[in-house]
Amino acid sequence: MRTRLAVAFGALLFMLLGAPTAVAHTVAGPASVAAAEEPAITGILRGPDREPVEGVTLTVTDAGSATTDAKGEWRIEVPGPGTYEVSLDTSTLPDGLQTRDVGGETLPEVQVRAGRDSTVIFPLIPQGEQQESGTTPSETDGEATSESDTSTGTTGGDGGNDFTARFLQLVVEGIKYGTIIAITSVGLSLVFGTTGLINFAHGELVALGAIAAFFFSAGAFDLPLVLAALVAIVIGGGAGAALERGLWRPLRVRGTGLIQMFIISIGVSLFLRHLLLIFYGGRRQQYDQYALQSEIDLGPVSITPRDLTVTVIAILVIIGVALMLQRTRMGKAMRAVSDNRDLAESSGIDVNRVVLFVWILGGGLAALGGVFYGLTTAVYWDMGFNLLLLMFAGVILGGLGSAFGAVVGSLVVGLVAQLSTLWFPTELQNAWALLALIIVLLVRPQGILGRAERVG
Repeated sequence: MRTRLAVAFGALLFMLLGAPTAVAHTVAGPASVAAAEEPAITGILRGPDREPVEGVTLTVTDAGSATTDAKGEWRIEVPGPGTYEVSLDTSTLPDGLQTRDVGGETLPEVQVRAGRDSTVIFPLIPQGEQQESGTTPSETDGEATSESDTSTGTTGGDGGNDFTARFLQLVVEGIKYGTIIAITSVGLSLVFGTTGLINFAHGELVALGAIAAFFFSAGAFDLPLVLAALVAIVIGGGAGAALERGLWRPLRVRGTGLIQMFIISIGVSLFLRHLLLIFYGGRRQQYDQYALQSEIDLGPVSITPRDLTVTVIAILVIIGVALMLQRTRMGKAMRAVSDNRDLAESSGIDVNRVVLFVWILGGGLAALGGVFYGLTTAVYWDMGFNLLLLMFAGVILGGLGSAFGAVVGSLVVGLVAQLSTLWFPTELQNAWALLALIIVLLVRPQGILGRAERVG
């Protein structure tokens, strides 16, 4: 087990170090225009009725200007990574529209990272309804940040109240982030528990779900996002079934070892990830629906209806999976196979059928998690890979092979990642989550809910 984990993290480090090279060779797909070699700041401008706003001029300091097209889209390439000021020319806005907040026509600090586009949003409202204060227009670049990350806390008052308000707000963000990681990592944990396979291609199922929902909601089909998400879940489950029946089961029949299968899963991950790059393209895009929403105040914290819905649905799905594992025959069979595969098979359980169901369930949950992650950040070709390390952290932290442990571990990872931004830069939030993993494993090597195993 320790050897497999060492190989897994070694491969993760290698892939992470090699990831920027892959980004630099972005190829255009039919679904979108290819990202340029240089990073860019992009956005989609829409009015209160969600209709695109055309002909509005936006300017990026030291980079240039652009005008929104018929779809409300705009894009300005920047010289390289750094911090830029983005301004919207209010004189070019159609009559009857204005920015939501006073001073909201300027974003003074938009961060652009190497090999990544940054997306900014300028909320527009009918003239005469402008607010004196509120959240700044959001800027997302695929990281696990939200609109409230840069605007939490109360204005005025003493420092203690500001800190408490920001702490509570980040707890809410951490729970949201943790439930998304949990949705995606449960399938990863179940696959490992029933087959012993460390599946590196699981992140691509996450990206596949997000991209499928984007295609069906924003493409020619123009489905409501809820229906598009259901289609994405079916596609994710089908992809999981195809991988099991077409690849992993034949390899098990041939007696292929787990280490060899693990290496194969890395190859499958690379193949699927770049296949998504070819067909989807390198640009980060957002779902047309639920992109701009006013926050709901819940006492000292605030949250958009979209994020609240994502969190509640994720919690309900997790509870549903837990009840399925505990109460249904299939769930009991899955736990039996996870505990002792040979004994389960000798007891009359169809192990192949159980494993196939696990792959379908894991693929569907990964796709749903991808839709949720895309809703809260953006949809892009390697989003699943960017989330994969945190999925592994949640699974290992909670206890290898334990679906319940994966949920607990993912929540801890989400909370630590968000709360660390109280004291440290946002860029380090995932590093602190992994540091928490190391500390817990030093004290409890089997994880939070894992069972201690006798060695030797």
